[in-house]
Amino acid sequence: MKIIYLHQYFNTPDMPGGTRSYEMARRLVDAGHEVHMVTSDRKNFTSSNGKWRHSNEAGIKVHWTPVLYENKMDYGQRIKSFFNFAWRSARKAASLAGDIVFATSTPLTIAIPAVYASKKNKIPMVFEVRDLWPELPIAMEALKSPFTIKLARSLEQFAYKNSSRIIALSPGMKEGVVASGYPCQFVNVIPNSCDIELFDVGFEPGQKIRQQYDWLKDRPLIVYIGTLGLINGVDYLARLAAVAVRYNPEIRFLVIGEGKDENKVRQVARESGVLGHNFFMMQKIPKKEVPGWLSAADIATSLFIDKKEMWANSANKFFDALASGTPVAINYQGWQADILRETGAGLVLDVNDVENSAKIIIQSLRDKQWMYKAGNEALALAKKRFSRDALANELEKVLIEATNNGKVSVASG
Repeated sequence: MKIIYLHQYFNTPDMPGGTRSYEMARRLVDAGHEVHMVTSDRKNFTSSNGKWRHSNEAGIKVHWTPVLYENKMDYGQRIKSFFNFAWRSARKAASLAGDIVFATSTPLTIAIPAVYASKKNKIPMVFEVRDLWPELPIAMEALKSPFTIKLARSLEQFAYKNSSRIIALSPGMKEGVVASGYPCQFVNVIPNSCDIELFDVGFEPGQKIRQQYDWLKDRPLIVYIGTLGLINGVDYLARLAAVAVRYNPEIRFLVIGEGKDENKVRQVARESGVLGHNFFMMQKIPKKEVPGWLSAADIATSLFIDKKEMWANSANKFFDALASGTPVAINYQGWQADILRETGAGLVLDVNDVENSAKIIIQSLRDKQWMYKAGNEALALAKKRFSRDALANELEKVLIEATNNGKVSVASG
């Protein structure tokens, strides 16, 4: 197949951020398919003169268009970026022709160029749902007016109606898609996955990192590696540090990343008296450097504010922790919490009870038998249920089925 793959925020391992699309696409290439990735060029935005550039990334033919986007943007700026990319990528995707269009959100506006390319070339489209839009921006009050909410829901229906298949990244996301009226039998759950080979680095890289920092050395380490957005509520980790320092001042908390909430996290840590003491912050790092830091960590975290709409998430950081065999602590409920309780691969903390959550972490770090078992269970989960190779095979099957079973959408009736 010739696959036209649209993802506004495509990243390679040399870039910070999630690499799901890169890992899936390169496996599709290895399986004998031709993959064209249409994405935005955030790094070379100012020097590109508005021109497309092209590169080959592990056999993936990547088409980059300059569209500014940063995690620190406000919602208005983000929406402008979304529609700018939709407009610029529509003609490019259509010009590439192909056998199938595969579009992954967020943002939901990715459906616009995907449907355009699908209709123009009379080929099927498969749509991947990474977050429950527009439920999440509505819950975060990014969308407030009845008009914008109605517009967002119309775009959601537009995306689903024109899709031959839909891929959801969690069972909860599938429920949301089906609740909208889309046929259940055409929705496949393919969650974020574990890149086991990438994270199988052993203890040495972690030990090397530890020795580079006097504040760390051989002390226990809790890490958060990812975006510091409003939805993430990473100040929770600073508040954990403020409690933990009273009981065990040797435990270190580290945040690696950037985003709109970065200053808030730093302010909470500073006001709590833990910044530079037992709580530290570093700038974002390329994905290829994450395995070393997880090798150094005793516990990795995945965090969100108290919003039920986030329980269906499929955060990269959760699966990266599993792939590295690192116990993972989360502060939300949902399917990931159920998995951790079922397997013992980590901790489910209370987002509203920082005091008790800090005590649970301290007790877990002291229990070497629990730490060993949790790490083993995390790696077992990665291999048995969330292997990238196995889930990429599932994606390939969905794309082949959509290509072979006609060129009209299943939901258009």
